[in-house]
Amino acid sequence: MKILEAKNLKKYYGEGDVQVRALDGVDLRIEEGEFCAIVGTSGSGKSTLLHMLGGLDYATSGSVTVAGKKIFELNENALTIFRRRHIGFIFQSYNLVPILSIYENIVLPLELDGRPVDEAFVQDIVQTLGLQGKLHNLPGQLSGGQQQRVAIARALVTKPAIILADEPTGNLDSKTTQEVLGLLKLTGEQFHQTIVMITHNEALAQLCDRVIHIEDGKIVDDHLREMQTMHGEQTMHEMQVVHEVQTVQKGGASNEKQ
Repeated sequence: MKILEAKNLKKYYGEGDVQVRALDGVDLRIEEGEFCAIVGTSGSGKSTLLHMLGGLDYATSGSVTVAGKKIFELNENALTIFRRRHIGFIFQSYNLVPILSIYENIVLPLELDGRPVDEAFVQDIVQTLGLQGKLHNLPGQLSGGQQQRVAIARALVTKPAIILADEPTGNLDSKTTQEVLGLLKLTGEQFHQTIVMITHNEALAQLCDRVIHIEDGKIVDDHLREMQTMHGEQTMHEMQVVHEVQTVQKGGASNEKQ
């Protein structure tokens, strides 16, 4: 089932000889349950595309439909409410509220929307992400990897139609990057979540089900990842990611600084 669709999406800045075409006619369709990577170098238009897909900015022309709703037809207030209820965001810089506890950060989208907290679901997320024992801490008391796990939990808690992740491991070391990406993939599968991740890292993209390449504001390649497993055997990279996820879930004995 289609969760997100962009049609002839354009975003131009300036005019004439100095015009910058950040997006130049993007067509994209994301199906329910996909874990999709959008890959591009700096200036390729990948972050602009994510902002358009998430309704964080308006396009010059074209349309974006999320969960059956054409988001650019909504007024600013209605779009804010729609984002909060139907789109989860994970940012490179975590964007946690420093004066709120980890639990309060996780349930904040529900509190802002005046919706009840599904405590059983929250605890399920917390356990999956290995955040047991951290719920009363402040964000500043956690490592970068732990803070990004909190951001993943916050994105999941509203049970959104789609999660958009903008370079979610950009501030993390290689070991913690594997942990976080593995957990992102795991939560997508466990909670039947659709995820689109922006990255410049081709190796990380290979953990996704589908890889889209963008250059100069245009999609130049879109393919399902070739299966790298034979008869149930995993690649060394995949095995390492699985190991890191299992380590996190067993209580965080992952050599992260507490």
